[in-house]
Amino acid sequence: MARKKIMVLGSFAESLTRFRGALMAELVGQGYDVLACAPAADDATRQRLAALGVRYVDIAMQRTGLNPLADLGLLWRLAALLRRERPDVLFCYTIKPVVYGALAARLVGGIRVTPMITGLGYAFMGGGGRLQRWVSAAARALYRLALQRAHCVFFQNPDDLGEFRRLGLLPAQARIQQVPGSGVDTAEYAQMPVPAAPVFLLVARLVRDKGVYEYVEAARQVRLRYPAARFQIAGWIDENPTAIPEEALADWVSEGVIEFLGKLEDVRPALAACAVYVLPSYREGTPRSVLEAMAVGRAIITTDAPGCRETVVDQYNGVLVPVADAARLAQAMCSFIERPERVEEYARASRLLAEQRFDVRIVNRLIIQGMDLPC
Repeated sequence: MARKKIMVLGSFAESLTRFRGALMAELVGQGYDVLACAPAADDATRQRLAALGVRYVDIAMQRTGLNPLADLGLLWRLAALLRRERPDVLFCYTIKPVVYGALAARLVGGIRVTPMITGLGYAFMGGGGRLQRWVSAAARALYRLALQRAHCVFFQNPDDLGEFRRLGLLPAQARIQQVPGSGVDTAEYAQMPVPAAPVFLLVARLVRDKGVYEYVEAARQVRLRYPAARFQIAGWIDENPTAIPEEALADWVSEGVIEFLGKLEDVRPALAACAVYVLPSYREGTPRSVLEAMAVGRAIITTDAPGCRETVVDQYNGVLVPVADAARLAQAMCSFIERPERVEEYARASRLLAEQRFDVRIVNRLIIQGMDLPC
């Protein structure tokens, strides 16, 4: 009997190994034929996938924007790929792979579609002008159409699930599986000693909705009281309507309010050097960067927002602050400087939560069950 084939489809090649590597390794270990697809993987990503026993196929895709002609081309290319490869199961994540992967699978037929909603992003953010309202309406219509025949839809937090149900994007008979994010390998991200110095770290794509502006403003406020405090940002300027201008980033560095670490291949050294991890995001699926910080044992400051609030038990392993509130964020930062014993206490609690709730093995088990694959 031929081995069942699983196709994993993403919009960002590096995410295949960073977020889905452990899942694909588990599937390969269980005897499945695993194929990974994304646009423009570099040589290092291809080599890491090959080392996992995963075959890679490139698929041209624009990660952002809604261009009808380009997206129709993507739908045609995905349908051709699915006809050629004939996977038994398609696992897709982020908006374009979910929408156009599911639609292409319907055109081809005979494929079990298991999409994961990893966050709602720009298209679902409130406010904005006419363009954002049009993008939001188009995204909702496409989701509604694409999910009609999904075998199982994975959600990373209850708020996103509630929003999809409120907007009528899920069919009445939809099978739902909630998972605790992408998980984190608690062996790879081992617990590390907490430094005594008041160093705060944010790792994120440099877009407004990650709370970058609030982080910088809070850093300014804290440094007025505690000049020795340091504030680091690791990440990159992404293709996004709300991307941080390069000039703004350069100004912050010149001002001395932040240290910019750039895009890191391995975030563990940066996590080891910080005392408190901060993510002031407006909304997430479940933020992987917070899970990594929890696994190495760090106190967390994040927002009381969908996805983010799932990672923190307030006043146990971290502090929840309101969205877009630099003053409250600064207050939370100062509380850790003023009570350093809480940094150690919350660090231990974060590690325990990572092991009990967010370990990647727990997540993979739920995903494989949702795919209806025998172990």
